[in-house]
Amino acid sequence: MTGQSISIPKVSPSALRALWLTALTMALIVAQTLVALARPESFADLADRVSPAVVNITTSTTVAEGAGPSPIVPEGSPFEDFFREFRDRNGDGDRPRRSSALGSGFVISEDGFVVTNNHVIEAADEIIIEFFSGEELVAEVIGTDPKTDIALLKVKADQPLAFVTFGDSDTARVGDWVMAMGNPLGQGFSASAGIVSARNRALSGTYDDYIQTDAAINRGNSGGPLFNMDAQVIGVNTAILSPTGGSIGIGFSMASNVVTRVIDQLKEYGETRRGWLGVRIQDVTEDVAEAMGLEEVRGALVTDVPEGPASEAGMQAGDVILSFDGTQVDDTRGLVRQVGNTEVGKAVRVTVFREGKTQTLKVTLGRREVAEGAVPTAQPGPDTPAEPSEQEMMGLTISPLDDELRGQLDLGSDVTGLVVTDVDNLSEAYEKGVRAGDLITEAGQQNVASISDLEDRISEARDAGRKSILLLIRRSGEPRFVALPIDSEN
Repeated sequence: MTGQSISIPKVSPSALRALWLTALTMALIVAQTLVALARPESFADLADRVSPAVVNITTSTTVAEGAGPSPIVPEGSPFEDFFREFRDRNGDGDRPRRSSALGSGFVISEDGFVVTNNHVIEAADEIIIEFFSGEELVAEVIGTDPKTDIALLKVKADQPLAFVTFGDSDTARVGDWVMAMGNPLGQGFSASAGIVSARNRALSGTYDDYIQTDAAINRGNSGGPLFNMDAQVIGVNTAILSPTGGSIGIGFSMASNVVTRVIDQLKEYGETRRGWLGVRIQDVTEDVAEAMGLEEVRGALVTDVPEGPASEAGMQAGDVILSFDGTQVDDTRGLVRQVGNTEVGKAVRVTVFREGKTQTLKVTLGRREVAEGAVPTAQPGPDTPAEPSEQEMMGLTISPLDDELRGQLDLGSDVTGLVVTDVDNLSEAYEKGVRAGDLITEAGQQNVASISDLEDRISEARDAGRKSILLLIRRSGEPRFVALPIDSEN
């Protein structure tokens, strides 16, 4: 064997390219096959499994006299008598009439609890539940929550009902398959499929946490379930975004983790019982954080503290809430949801940032529903002689508060501050919403009652190396903080 050589055949460049293209083609075929396998072949099994628990809802409401539409005929027209006679002949007149509406829902227990939207059954005199089998039962309202647009109903059946269970909406990912079921446009039981388009959407409510989906949702789908591929309800179909009134692929379902908490309370109490901290708050922006010396742009800035749990615990306007009950606070929306989900009467620790350092307060939560009408107290300040002149600073024309301005702004004698009489349209103050008639009650988190007070606060902020100063502004009694840049001259 000594001396033998092995020859390796040469491969031409064209052959190598062909081999490489073949390998690439095979890889693409494998990838496409894997993608195809990831898609469900059909939603039929899922639909068969959950359909018995999905219901159509028909409501009936008495409409007051004169609430119905009537022909619009010009006064004195020859047709006026004709339409009056036609209406009277048909016996309509202005008598009360009944109006009906359609929606969807789903059964969550074998003993007949049904979930739907509050707006589906609101003000209804009668609620009829139609099951997939065609059976109809009358439902009673156990409780409603307008803030999340959820309602809990109950029907009495002769035998256990088919039901579905809630899933964990926090595990839903953008791109996951979902199926919506309901009664779109009154057409009866219908299913539509799509994906999770987005999560944690907020529309207009305080406790909003919507899943956005492109599964077709139309009028009549309201209150119906949004299922994941494990046949679990991860959302309650509630709203659509559409210029036409029909589905354009932007639908919203209230997340199940919000719904389950509401349902549990409605079952137990017939109403919701949310925790209440007792503060008015706004988000911390970059300029607010800089003006206050905060290291991070996060937290909830307290703008007012009415009588209530926070006031009793020593919280003050100007505090920045950094953590609540051991959980970091990122923004106002997160804090509202944390507080609302906390048990009424629970004593919690709240960490706040105040005057350059943190401190922890112990607050015993009240109940939000009881305190909805709480009115913030006015913040008194020292009596200060009225100053006759106006002064321009930071794009604002300001004047001390006197009796004449008190009358114009309908302010009590115990309220002090500086009135904004004009705002430069090109200033940052104007861009941030400051307007003539606003009342500045604090600057740098200290009361101001004169122009000299404000000038002193600006000088202190400049000496501390601040580029902006934090103002507490009230408009019609509503407070908010605004950070404005400090000019090189007052």
